Amino acid sequence: MAGVVHEARTAAAGDDAASGRTSPPPPQQRRRRVVVFPLPFQGHINPMLQLADALHDAGGLAITVLHTAFNAPGPAARRPEFQFVAVHDGVPADVAASGDVIDIIEAMNAAMEADEGSAALRDVLASVIADEDRPSVACMVFDANLLAVPKAAAAVGLKTMVLRSASAACLRCLMAYPMLHQKGYLPPQESKLYMPVKELPPLRVRDLFYSSWSDQEKMRNLFARSIEATNTSSCLVINTLDVLETPELERIRDELHIPMVLAPGPLHKLSCKSTGSRLRQEDYDCIKWLDKHPPESVLYVSFGSLASLDANEFLEVAWGLATSGHPFLWVVRADSVRGLDGPDFPNGFGATVEGRGKVVRWAPQQEVLAHGAVGGFWTHSGWNSTLESIVEGIPMICSPQFADQMMNTRYVEKIWGVGFEIVEGKVERGKIDKAIRKLMEEREGSEIRERAKELKKKVAECLKTGGSSHIAIDTLMKHILSM
Repeated sequence: MAGVVHEARTAAAGDDAASGRTSPPPPQQRRRRVVVFPLPFQGHINPMLQLADALHDAGGLAITVLHTAFNAPGPAARRPEFQFVAVHDGVPADVAASGDVIDIIEAMNAAMEADEGSAALRDVLASVIADEDRPSVACMVFDANLLAVPKAAAAVGLKTMVLRSASAACLRCLMAYPMLHQKGYLPPQESKLYMPVKELPPLRVRDLFYSSWSDQEKMRNLFARSIEATNTSSCLVINTLDVLETPELERIRDELHIPMVLAPGPLHKLSCKSTGSRLRQEDYDCIKWLDKHPPESVLYVSFGSLASLDANEFLEVAWGLATSGHPFLWVVRADSVRGLDGPDFPNGFGATVEGRGKVVRWAPQQEVLAHGAVGGFWTHSGWNSTLESIVEGIPMICSPQFADQMMNTRYVEKIWGVGFEIVEGKVERGKIDKAIRKLMEEREGSEIRERAKELKKKVAECLKTGGSSHIAIDTLMKHILSM
């Protein structure tokens, strides 16, 4: 690995040192193509398309995107330079409607691994490879949760690489899953939720990747096979940065049986275009609204594309925002409240926040976080949102619910010091009001904001020529062109 990094560092410090851009491949090598296959959830589609964008724009590589019918990329995400090819996913309508991510992934994998589905996936790959009207295929980059891909790719002679869209800490947790069960950390016991997991500092039992409503055997099997799929590939790409997760990346490189582990994140900053999934219509009027506010005065509130609240929690959040006295931009999806067709705002809420609060169905989050008027982000702590906030130097209030969100929150608070968890236990307007004032008004919030700005500078250095992210993407492109 050290040799690979040294080679990339030498190249990065060469002719393009002044320009800050990766050297394009020689003309005879430029006509190569990469096939990408994201897991069809917004938090996975976006990083994959952002990686494809970077490979296309900086490396001159052609891109073919495989996608399922479930959450297929919409027209806004379909760059005309890319080829999009549909793959049958076999997810039953009732499973898709359930919203259970583990069940959806399992159904998708089962369909693609069944005789008919496996043959169909091989046929799609063979057809893509045989397309003489497009550049020859160098390799496929796939999401590690798509377990049918390695076998199908091997059957048609296609080399593979893996993209993980979550943090390195999350991957370390998944790699340790057998140990966590063996030593009794999982399934979690109420009396041990705050017990440190000494093998995975700074995590406690409550911070581990765990879903109480999913079948535990399904989860263990999915994670084990995901790690196996990674080990059979030639390269692992993680959407993170060395400066954020140095010890975690070192452990992964030591423990995985894979030639190359790269951290070229944050992937959304490697593209000159805003490429990503548009599963929801974004409201750009909120940018004009932000333009009317003083610097660092607005709290941006968004709980992502999957997290939701019950009806009482929603009311407490609404009144907590209203009583805080601070301007806020709140993303409220149609499915934000469990059990209701749409959000039911409390009587008097609109009049109380008029001129100070704005509610939208969905926001262009990267643009919002980059806006000078935004001074804080109340987030569910999904990894994409966490990275986007760190990149822009925005301090965070965290409300994790499931999956990797708890460990992301732990790192935000204890490792990077750029935010804090809003509340443990029952969601109450008084606690919300107190947390908002803490971040936006008090000395502790100012100190958190200063740390966030310093971390932003470190991230910016990684993206410069000679920085770790620049070296990683340069190394990745060289590796692809060598295939």
